[in-house]
Amino acid sequence: MSQRETYPAGVPCWVDTLQDDPAATRGFYERVLGWRFDGDDGYAVARLEGADVAGVGARPEGAPDPTWLTHVRVDDVDAAAQRAAELGAAVEVEPLDASPAGRVAAIRDPAGAVVCLWEAAWREGAERVNEPGAWAMSALRTPDTETAARFYGDLFGWETESFGPATMFRLPGYVGGEPEQPVPRDVVAVMLPGEEARWSVDFWIADLGAAIAAAEAAGGRVVVPPHDQPPVFRSAVLADPEGATFSLSQKLG
Repeated sequence: MSQRETYPAGVPCWVDTLQDDPAATRGFYERVLGWRFDGDDGYAVARLEGADVAGVGARPEGAPDPTWLTHVRVDDVDAAAQRAAELGAAVEVEPLDASPAGRVAAIRDPAGAVVCLWEAAWREGAERVNEPGAWAMSALRTPDTETAARFYGDLFGWETESFGPATMFRLPGYVGGEPEQPVPRDVVAVMLPGEEARWSVDFWIADLGAAIAAAEAAGGRVVVPPHDQPPVFRSAVLADPEGATFSLSQKLG
């Protein structure tokens, strides 16, 4: 388990999903991940044993279909959005206040993947990560890994290193993750080749089979069946009732 009180600039810090029926969505994730919520249909914060771990909000009219969004900590969201545009991104949502928690913007990278920029006020980000029921990692799938490496390197200071079929995004000087993990602790995200550019999120779970059964009973579906990801995890990709996909991973052994 990792507790987090602060996030330096350049580190993914929060995940949320905006949906047409936030109340039903909250019920789904309560059953699958054991979350409890504080808030309303506008925006509710998911809590795990009293700690903030994710968000569920209402999807604005005309917004893209429901998905899970990753937020990356920045010192100045206006400057970061401007820099992203200079690097070839589209600013999907101009910087705006998410009072009193912070300030946010959404950008679409040069290949089309959407990621959010987060300037914290009193909410730095997820307070617990890397434990059952909590977010562990976000992954970028993109058809152009070279362009993505340059873009995120210029925007966030990320460096890349190959790791089997994947590429690790590393932020030099950052210490996160868990001491026993098989990758360096300055890894902040991973990148994989894919036809559709998108960011995805992974949550850890204590019992993958039970979580899948709960998801199906609550109206979700399995997108990618359970499979081993040696040497550490057994994982599956699911979709919630509104179609937002996410992965669940259970530690092996």
